[in-house]
Amino acid sequence: MKRMRFLIVALAGLMAAALFTPAPALAVEPDEILEDPALEARARELSKDLRCLVCRNESIDESNAELARDLRVLLRERLVAGDSDREAMDFIVARYGEYVLLRPTTSGANWLLWAAGPLMLLAALVMALFYLRGRARAPRATEQGLSAEEQERLRKILED
Repeated sequence: MKRMRFLIVALAGLMAAALFTPAPALAVEPDEILEDPALEARARELSKDLRCLVCRNESIDESNAELARDLRVLLRERLVAGDSDREAMDFIVARYGEYVLLRPTTSGANWLLWAAGPLMLLAALVMALFYLRGRARAPRATEQGLSAEEQERLRKILED
């Protein structure tokens, strides 16, 4: 009985999560959608990898900007013209630059950007190691008591 109650509660929780989880908002307008479902599916898949140049970190499918709409239309035109996925993406990259890709390639000068994070982490670890080893080798400061003069001053301050 307890097991059945648990399953019902779990199922109700999953259904509530499914109902209240926001679906991704797509800005694709009905006049942009291709009649061929296979081409439209390809266009949607490719659109996920293209950045809206106005909104920056949104794909062109999620953005309502005019430039994003132009990119969606251009991508669909290239696919209807018979371009392969790679050819359509290469055309858009050639026209707008590699910044239009949400996941830039690791070729050319981009390898430095991809390697910068791990290299900086490695440099920080090496610097921390040298710092800690230097502190371990440094002579320890010994705690000295108060001199007679300081003890007399302290006694006077405490009496006041």
